Amino acid sequence: MSRKVIVLSAGLSQPSSTRLLADQLAAAVFAAVGGRGESVEFEVIELRELAADLATTMTTGGLPTPAVAAAREKVSAAAGIIAVTPVFTASYSGLFKMFIDILDPDALNGMPVLVAATAGTERHSLMLDHAMRPLFAYLRAVVIPTGVFAATADFGSKGLAERIHRAAAELAALVVAESVGVEGFAQDLDRPRRRASGNSLGVVTPFSELLAGHSG
Repeated sequence: MSRKVIVLSAGLSQPSSTRLLADQLAAAVFAAVGGRGESVEFEVIELRELAADLATTMTTGGLPTPAVAAAREKVSAAAGIIAVTPVFTASYSGLFKMFIDILDPDALNGMPVLVAATAGTERHSLMLDHAMRPLFAYLRAVVIPTGVFAATADFGSKGLAERIHRAAAELAALVVAESVGVEGFAQDLDRPRRRASGNSLGVVTPFSELLAGHSG
């Protein structure tokens, strides 16, 4: 059975070190899954291409544009996520957080997630543990043990390659497993999961109507 892994890349430039790291992680996961006799597909969501749609969604009461709605469907239906962001002011970028903010609270329930980040200096490496892990833990995702941080000087190094392959093996194990194997999140990955894209909300009452009759 082929499973799909979504790669979230929050790089702002083209080309970007963030996308470079994302591609290296995807290639390593592909090899690790193949080594288990399984297959996996990948789809990259370049968040910079959604910047205008994300801003529109955020400023129109959360009503998603077609592009945002499509991205939310892909994320909630994925077998796993590779999330890569540049470090801005010792944390994930605003663009990355804006995308996470428009996801349904149940979009990542039990979702295997590999977190990664890029920066100009290794002094920001703790961002993965101080910002990325708590963010995805709040959304009840299953974040793999190995996060991958890459400073500019790390690209091409043996240490970065080792971290990439270790993280890829961990994510591959969850993506192809019959169950995620984590207490509280055990579920058959081939069965319907209790995840929601948030695109089917039914009729929404306008805020102006909710405030009707109230003053002050």
